[in-house]
Amino acid sequence: MEISSCELPGIPKVRSGKVREIFDLGDSLLFVATDRISAFDCIMPDPIPGKGAVLTGLSAFWFRRLDFVENHVLATRFDDFPKSLAPFREQLEGRSMIVKKAAPLPVECVVRGFLAGSGWKEYTASGSICGQPVPPGLRQADALPHTMFTPSTKAEAGHDENITWEDCCRMLGDAVAEQVCVLSIQLYEAGRDYARERGIIVADTKFEFGLLDGRVILIDEVLTPDSSRFWPADRYQPGSSPPSFDKQYLRDYLELLDWDKRPPAPKLPPEVIQQTARKYHEACERLTGESLPPAGA
Repeated sequence: MEISSCELPGIPKVRSGKVREIFDLGDSLLFVATDRISAFDCIMPDPIPGKGAVLTGLSAFWFRRLDFVENHVLATRFDDFPKSLAPFREQLEGRSMIVKKAAPLPVECVVRGFLAGSGWKEYTASGSICGQPVPPGLRQADALPHTMFTPSTKAEAGHDENITWEDCCRMLGDAVAEQVCVLSIQLYEAGRDYARERGIIVADTKFEFGLLDGRVILIDEVLTPDSSRFWPADRYQPGSSPPSFDKQYLRDYLELLDWDKRPPAPKLPPEVIQQTARKYHEACERLTGESLPPAGA
């Protein structure tokens, strides 16, 4: 069952993001991952089959594995959900989780281990990443000398924008900024090392944190193909953009079109939809060791 949007009569929707629908359950929130996919900050008109299940299953896996950082998860199995959600089982099972109510911090915590994406573009122009100096002579997709924390703004619409460490401290306060920086690097390096054992290079990723009773906790999603750049280790070749398990494949296809990257986004051909779905599912299977059924199956 593909889901591009989700409505649950009688349960108030808090907001609808690029991928997730969030509902208010009173003392908790219900996160529902749809099969929508966005690229260049535009939502594509065609869903990717099973994508919501991959995002939910992978995030649940990582939240359990990286439990050295407190997170927002309360329940991921539908059988543990409130009985009030029973009528919506077909829509929700496999693609939703119940989470604590935390106040999201207004910063995306981006962590980079390799030179790619916007970091590569900035490096070729100025020799830096988010204003932080990087040694000269690096190639595209080279490993960085050390893990870099490069925060950005959080945009509900349009593009996130990279910010400096000083901007991050002004937005969060010195103590919280330092805490999320340390936690983000620890999470990335733990995930990177595990993924490498499974044949995947995590080039970069982003985390989100929130405040709950004054504590910083990990929220949203963790190390998914939507929030990360995944490369197959056996095909990794510095000096060019490696093949990927994430939506870079979709971006590469869209770059070939005569499209100005503004809505409305173009329809996707069946082969691009199917290949994108395969890449998401393969990443999930490699990392978790399990074949994931489509949500609702």
